[in-house]
Amino acid sequence: MYDYLIVGAGMFGSTFARLAADDGKTCLIIDKREHIAGNCHTEEKEGIQVHVYGPHIFHCNDEQIWSFVNRFSRFNNFRNQPISVSDGKVYSLPFNMYTFNHMWGVKTPQEAKEKIASQKLDLQGREPRNLEEQALSQVGTDIYEKLIRGYTAKQWKRDPKDLPASIIKRLPVRLTWDNNYFNDKYQGVPEDGYTAMFEKMLEGIEVKLGVDYLADREAWNAKAKTVVFTGKIDDYFDCQFGELEYRTLDFETWVEDTDNYQGNAVVNYGDSEVPWTRIIEHKHFAPGNKSEKTVVTKEIPATWANGKVPYYPVGDEVNSDRYEKYCELAEKEDKVVFGGRLSEYKYYDMHQVIGSAFAKYKSMV
Repeated sequence: MYDYLIVGAGMFGSTFARLAADDGKTCLIIDKREHIAGNCHTEEKEGIQVHVYGPHIFHCNDEQIWSFVNRFSRFNNFRNQPISVSDGKVYSLPFNMYTFNHMWGVKTPQEAKEKIASQKLDLQGREPRNLEEQALSQVGTDIYEKLIRGYTAKQWKRDPKDLPASIIKRLPVRLTWDNNYFNDKYQGVPEDGYTAMFEKMLEGIEVKLGVDYLADREAWNAKAKTVVFTGKIDDYFDCQFGELEYRTLDFETWVEDTDNYQGNAVVNYGDSEVPWTRIIEHKHFAPGNKSEKTVVTKEIPATWANGKVPYYPVGDEVNSDRYEKYCELAEKEDKVVFGGRLSEYKYYDMHQVIGSAFAKYKSMV
């Protein structure tokens, strides 16, 4: 009899297990996949750590969380400075003075501010109803049409008018010549890859992979006093209120016989006719990598369907209402608690998942 059965060896489950094990509790982690680390999973190719499920850059301002992850890995000093290709031109992301200079030729923050103000949507004091209104009220028509509209539509496979405003609120807009996407105090990528970090996090904790918990949940539940479920909450309840929808992706990854393919870790493609949203060159996540070859990945938006990997919750009104119904059922569960990006149906960054696991564990002990 374990103290905790933890379903899912991703960031939430692994963090929870480490906290419990540090307190002397016994834990068993199971995962349906054949690897740990969830969507953070990395694999080495050509001496390069490849982010199998898309790029993951760790960033936070929380010293406790930063200290926690540094127990298990040394982080490099990578700073995310993506660029966007649109209509044959290259623009800096996040939106900053370089972007505004490339777009309009302005050279001062005041000029940029005036240009944006002349194009911004006036909401007359009300909240934006959707992503399009949020973007137009932030950056105006030129940037929206060039760098947001087409990219977002193909990314989510929905018209921006049909997406919640909350999605675009994460996007930084700065009147400085600063290309750093994140402003957080602590930033970087594990030098040995995320999977190696998770291996150290789970040292001394029993892990079983390739296990489908939902196929035999009663037998698994009998092995522990408490079950921590980090999978899709709708799957746990047999999708009785309908399936929660996610944005999902397909990946095309290959090796290029060159030491530098695109000169940057992340290059977005804003034109709607380009089928991929971005191209990732993994070696640039490790500044100074000396590999004579490089590994490249195209991220291609895919239509959500059962069996696809869930990445980002859609979070519109229909899905939010469904999620609330599942929450009501979850509150009635005796020995099962729910946590993580899929169980909480939230658009979490990695540090937020760790913070959620900290809070959940603290509330239970």
